[in-house]
Amino acid sequence: MSAVILPPTSGADAPRGKIKPIVFFVGFTAALAGLLFGLDVGVIAGANEFIQKDFGIDDHAIETIVSALLWGAVFGVLISGFFSLRFGRRGTILVSALVFALGSIFCAFAPTPGALVIARFFLGIAVGMASFVAPLYLSEIAPQSVRGALIAMYQLMITIGIVLAFLSDTFFATYADLEPLAAEMSRSLSSLAGGRGQMVMHGYFAMPWRWMLGIVAVPAILMFLGMLLLPESPRWLVLKNRGPKALEVLRRLANSEQEAERELAEIESSLQVKQKGFDLFRQNRNFRRAIFLGVGLQVIQQFTGINVIMYYAPRILQEAGFSSTAEQMWGTVLIGTINVLATFIAIAFVDRLGRKPIMYTGFIVMGAGMLSLGGLFHFGLGEAAAQTMSYFAVASLVVFIIGFAMSAGPIIWILCAEIFPLAGRDFGITCSTATNWTANAIVGMTFLTMLNVLGPGNTFLVYGALNAIFIVFFLALVPETKGVSLESIERKLLDGARLKQIGR
Repeated sequence: MSAVILPPTSGADAPRGKIKPIVFFVGFTAALAGLLFGLDVGVIAGANEFIQKDFGIDDHAIETIVSALLWGAVFGVLISGFFSLRFGRRGTILVSALVFALGSIFCAFAPTPGALVIARFFLGIAVGMASFVAPLYLSEIAPQSVRGALIAMYQLMITIGIVLAFLSDTFFATYADLEPLAAEMSRSLSSLAGGRGQMVMHGYFAMPWRWMLGIVAVPAILMFLGMLLLPESPRWLVLKNRGPKALEVLRRLANSEQEAERELAEIESSLQVKQKGFDLFRQNRNFRRAIFLGVGLQVIQQFTGINVIMYYAPRILQEAGFSSTAEQMWGTVLIGTINVLATFIAIAFVDRLGRKPIMYTGFIVMGAGMLSLGGLFHFGLGEAAAQTMSYFAVASLVVFIIGFAMSAGPIIWILCAEIFPLAGRDFGITCSTATNWTANAIVGMTFLTMLNVLGPGNTFLVYGALNAIFIVFFLALVPETKGVSLESIERKLLDGARLKQIGR
């Protein structure tokens, strides 16, 4: 999973008054981008088997279809800075919602595997843009007293979106009677086309995976309509020399004229620090060290193996001995639900225990889950496995998911948001986010190949061993940033302190 968590603003806390209802409407509507993000990431897990059967394609083609969205997301992240600066945060989210809707429909009607790859890449552009711009919009428009909560809502919506995608896949795979729907849809569309192609369209609409991929267009359209009602980011308005308009937006969100004026003054003050990320990267060795650390952290997050589970859970469950579609799909729903619930562990303890103790615990738990799963496959898991052994395999997956959701899922993003100096923060977060999606794509396009070449047991043992290696990386290079101001981290970094020492 991928998303951007922006650091909290430093300075005095804002007074906690009554929050206007419009603030929560703004937060929920913008957070729908996270829901769409999760839906598009999660929906492919249940669709893979049906796509492979209907198109008659091999595992390599499925890897290409899965990873196409992720390469599109890399491109989407890289263009997000230009779009959000040129067209505004709100305008960019509107564009991403439109691309979400069109891309989902394109996926549902794709006539060939190649067309589906193109459609998934197009859809990935929207995912990448949303992963960058939606948290940015929330951080800039929310009152300071609830800013962290609204950004956390976006993160939570991603995991909820994945669960809803798994539930939707389960419904269309096992319970929906698609024949009446297919007949009605094909009749309606063929009448619009002058009575042509009814049989072809009926065949399209009888395929469960087309419904799985196409249904995402509905929340995308709802988000587009909702965003039309929301104001533009006041920070972007000030950036474009539209201060009076920014103050007007802040008045709608703040409890008083004084609060709105104070927020505007803070925005104007923050904009005095000009972003010069690429120049800083070329000229300052210490900033390059921070970029290296951010890139390394994002590679680590993906190579824990999380998206092996998220993209291919039904296939893994099939390998573990669950032969029916219903068993595979409900097992996938269980995994997604655990992912949501375990995220609250990090929310509860990250500012009490610190980032690194939770990460060490997470690596141990994730490694244990992967190693035990690999060991079980070596003992002979498969279609003929005893039911008890198959359930142990599910338990291993659940252990891994708990370890990831409580640690690497949210905490890697928190660390990446904290380690970059202010003048290079936009550039640093762009680099780390693009790396996350690139590593994500590499995982997505290699897992089935590893499964076929190495076998399930060795594949999961490799991921288990990687989690052990990542502990060494954290011991040697990663700072503890709990309770340390962003200014202190920046000062130590630029003064040349060792990476491990720029925190506490």
